[in-house]
Amino acid sequence: MPSPEKRTFSLPAEQADYIDSLVAGGAYASGSEVVRAGLRALQERDAAVEKWLREEVVGVCDAMKTDPGRAIPAEQVFATIRARHADRLKRRREPQG
Repeated sequence: MPSPEKRTFSLPAEQADYIDSLVAGGAYASGSEVVRAGLRALQERDAAVEKWLREEVVGVCDAMKTDPGRAIPAEQVFATIRARHADRLKRRREPQG
């Protein structure tokens, strides 16, 4: 492991308190460990998004460029979403029995 570089950061009190609570609770040995774990999680998330973009989004985008007729108009998509939402609200309001 390369030697660590020292950095200084300013954090809002809420984030500093969260780090302190994780260390006090024994989940991490130090604030530095908390920050390293957070950065690892951020790197993993960014890598997952990049993979999704490369493996799924690019192909769909290319297919849409090749055949634009396969697209669903936005008005139709929103109408479907509104109908599903209205149905869920209706079912919530119905007496359970």
